[in-house]
Amino acid sequence: MNIAFFLTPKHEVVCLTLNATLRQTLERMEYHRYTAVPILNEGGEYVGTVTEGDLLWHMKNSNGEVTFENASKFMLKEVSLNMRNKSVRIDSNMEDLINLAKMQNFVPVVDDMNRFIGIVRRSQIIEYCEQFVTKAMDVK
Repeated sequence: MNIAFFLTPKHEVVCLTLNATLRQTLERMEYHRYTAVPILNEGGEYVGTVTEGDLLWHMKNSNGEVTFENASKFMLKEVSLNMRNKSVRIDSNMEDLINLAKMQNFVPVVDDMNRFIGIVRRSQIIEYCEQFVTKAMDVK
């Protein structure tokens, strides 16, 4: 089995750049109903994942400086990322992918130059495994 089998390609993934404003970040996450989104730099490299919690803690710790009303004045690059979602290379083995998927809702996938090429959702792996469990149950 190959990681590419599970890949949701970059053009189908909601991503942000470090230069996005907090308002843009919040609006995209709300619109798509995501709690975490990959962040890319200008070169298309994966640099991290921002979560709702990261944004809320940033606003809380700003001592009232950052509010929903003025969120367009602040940049995503100013937010500390508390969750360290690790990426996997497209040519990695399935064991590496599964080990990361145990701890992350999605695993960012990069090429050999660390350019982001998509994600693998944990739910995709579980659905794939479910097919085997269902077949095994049918045999009994």
